[in-house]
Amino acid sequence: MNTHANEVVITGIGIVTSLGIGCERHAGLLADPQPIVPVRSTNIDPPYVVHPLPEIDWSEQIPRRGDQRQMENWQRLGVFAAGLALDDAGLKEDADACSDMDLIVAAGGGERDVAVDTMIIEESRKRNDREVMLNEMLTTELRPTLFLAQLSNLLAGNISIVHKVTGSSRTLMGEEGAGISALETAHARIAAGQSTHCLTGAAFIAERLDTFLMIESRNLSDRRLSSEPDLATGNPDGVVLGTAGVFLVLESRQRAEARGARIYAVLENVGGDRGPRNEPALTERLDRIATTVAPQAEAVDLVIAGAAGEPVTSDIEQAFLSSRFPNAALRSQRAAFGHGIEAQFPLAIALGALAIHNDTPVSPFGTNGGESPSAATRSAVVTTLGFQRGEGMARLARNG
Repeated sequence: MNTHANEVVITGIGIVTSLGIGCERHAGLLADPQPIVPVRSTNIDPPYVVHPLPEIDWSEQIPRRGDQRQMENWQRLGVFAAGLALDDAGLKEDADACSDMDLIVAAGGGERDVAVDTMIIEESRKRNDREVMLNEMLTTELRPTLFLAQLSNLLAGNISIVHKVTGSSRTLMGEEGAGISALETAHARIAAGQSTHCLTGAAFIAERLDTFLMIESRNLSDRRLSSEPDLATGNPDGVVLGTAGVFLVLESRQRAEARGARIYAVLENVGGDRGPRNEPALTERLDRIATTVAPQAEAVDLVIAGAAGEPVTSDIEQAFLSSRFPNAALRSQRAAFGHGIEAQFPLAIALGALAIHNDTPVSPFGTNGGESPSAATRSAVVTTLGFQRGEGMARLARNG
C-alpha cells in the first residue's frame, strides 16, 4: 500500500495523435459533446487506412536541424512528445529536475529499408533456397549505417540529448507489452520510494510499410473499404494502425505538491500480464488484473478499452468490461485513434487523465461510440490488449 507521500500523480502530458497536437487539443475533443471523428488516410496502401501523423513543426521541440536530421520520424515524434510533457509539467527549463529524472521508454524497432525488404520478398518468390538467398541479400544490400538508425534505445538517447533528461534510463521492447511494462515500472519505482519523478512513454508511426506488412501477413488488418462509414466504429474487422506519440511526467505526490505542480490525476494502480488468447484463459487473466488494479468496480465512471481490433479478442474484452464495470461509460480507443502498439497504453492513460481533469462528461469515440455519461469522470480504468499478446490495465482517480 502506497503512503500518501508516494502516491503517483500525473503532472505532465505530451500527446500527439492523428487528431492533433497537445493537451489543449485533446482535452477539448474529450469535452465536446459531439462524437470524436477520426482522421484517416489511405496513402500507405489504398484501400487500407491508417490514422496518420499530423503536420508538425519539429523545431518547436527539437530546435537544432542537425538533431532532427539524424532521427527517423518515430524518434522525432517521441522526442517531440517528451518535450511537450516536460513543458506541460513546468520542468523543461529546470536543469536540476531533468538531471535526475528517470526515463523509461517503450520502443519498437527502427524504420526499415523498404526497398531491400521488397527485393527480398520478390526474390523469395523465384527461389527455393531462401536461406541462401537471404544471406546473400544481407551481405550485399543492407547499408551498415542503417542499423544505427534502427537502435531502439536511440529514442531515449535523443531525449537525453535534446531535453537534458539524464537520470537513469531504461528502454523496453515488446510491442504493446513494452508500453504496459514502461508505465508499470515507472509507477512501481515511485510508489516504492525508489524514484521521485519519471518521464515515460512511447511513439509509433502508423505510416510504416514494414509494420503494415507485419499486420497484413498475419491477416489482421481491417479489410473494409475506407469509404465505409463504420470502418473504425461498431464491431471491428481488424487492426487499423494509429499514429501516437505520448509521454507522461509522473511524480510522487510529495514532490509534486512541494513544487506546487498541477496534478491531472492520481495513477492509482497499473497491472499487466500475457498469456494464451483462447477462452476462458483471456477472461480469467483480465479478471485477475482487474481484481488487483480496480477492486471497487462499481466506483469506476469511465472505461477506455484498448483492444487492437482483432474481432475475437475485441469481443471478449468488450464483454468482460461491460460485465465488470456496469456503471461506467465504455469508450473504444481504436474508434477514434486507431491502434498505436507501443504507444497504445501510454495514450490510454493520457486520455483517462485528461478526462478526469476536464471535470466534464466524455464525448463518444467515433460516430457509434456510445452515449456520453451524465456526470463528470472521477475514476477511470484504461486497458490495452495487444493484437498478438500482452494485456494491461490501469486505474486513475481525481486528485483529492
